[in-house]
Amino acid sequence: MRRAEGGGMALWRGLRCCRRAFAWLPVLLIALLLLWSYYGYVCELCLVTVSNPVEKVVYLVVFHILFVLFVWTYWKSVFTLPIQPGKKFHMSYADQERYENEERPEVQRQILAEIARKLPVYTRTGNGGIRFCDRCQLIKPDRCHHCSVCAMCVLKMDHHCPWVNNCIGFSNYKFFLLFLAYSLLYCLYIAATVFKYFIKYWTGELTNGRSKFHILFLLFVAVMFFVSLMFLFGYHCWLVSRNRSTLEAFSAPVFQNGPDKNGFNLGFVKNLQQVFGEEKKLWLLPIASSQGDGHFFPMRALSEARNPLLTNEEQWEEDGVDEEPQGPGEASSLAIERET
Repeated sequence: MRRAEGGGMALWRGLRCCRRAFAWLPVLLIALLLLWSYYGYVCELCLVTVSNPVEKVVYLVVFHILFVLFVWTYWKSVFTLPIQPGKKFHMSYADQERYENEERPEVQRQILAEIARKLPVYTRTGNGGIRFCDRCQLIKPDRCHHCSVCAMCVLKMDHHCPWVNNCIGFSNYKFFLLFLAYSLLYCLYIAATVFKYFIKYWTGELTNGRSKFHILFLLFVAVMFFVSLMFLFGYHCWLVSRNRSTLEAFSAPVFQNGPDKNGFNLGFVKNLQQVFGEEKKLWLLPIASSQGDGHFFPMRALSEARNPLLTNEEQWEEDGVDEEPQGPGEASSLAIERET
């Protein structure tokens, strides 16, 4: 029996390692494409094909600036770890035991309300309860969600991106936006400068066969990625202007008075400042400058909730929610969020 269990654990660990290795394939693909684009543009276009020395120098200088910005922002998006909620949002060992040993939903709700009474938590589950993660054993801060791929709760989670093999959230959302912007400019610049020489090869004015192959594919790949990135970057620009995450765009956050897709919308300028910071000189650099610590976010109607959990408890009491359930089906009315 023990050997069978040991074999099962070894198999599970092996599969987990394989999954982690495969998760890096999109990152490896982008790295290879980036290296090939560098070789094709610098060696085959600038050093072999372009004959005008001034044009050659300008092409190389601008290309290297965009290349460095592309690599820098991509590196930050990939290797900036997502931030988990602080210790004050986690359950203590005693609270965990008390919560897990309690079978009555209404008492479990009271335990969660007791723990979260002094926390800056204003969002709710779809049916008005406290947002609790049973995997991480914590009260979720506003805009925090559990990522099933990273196996942890992530502050201001936007989405899990396979192209960076990382969870995009509070810690690296600015870097991700800059990565999209600079990769868009990178592709646009390559396509714009290569197009003239593509026409020359097409019309037979230039005849170098090896460079022709690289320039043809540089143009094709640059245009293809430019089109796809344009839509993705435009969508995230719209999200930033409304102060929404990708998850919030699909499912509006729920407040004391119900769902409100504009609950965190403070106006265009303040929305930008929340992501990029107040110092405009840092906006275009992949340097952390976002406002706050990811645990609390200003809201459009903060005055409506003087103390989120206390106010909700009073509302539950007024509505008669604290009454004893009359059947086993009512036990499921406990609003504890278990999301991925």
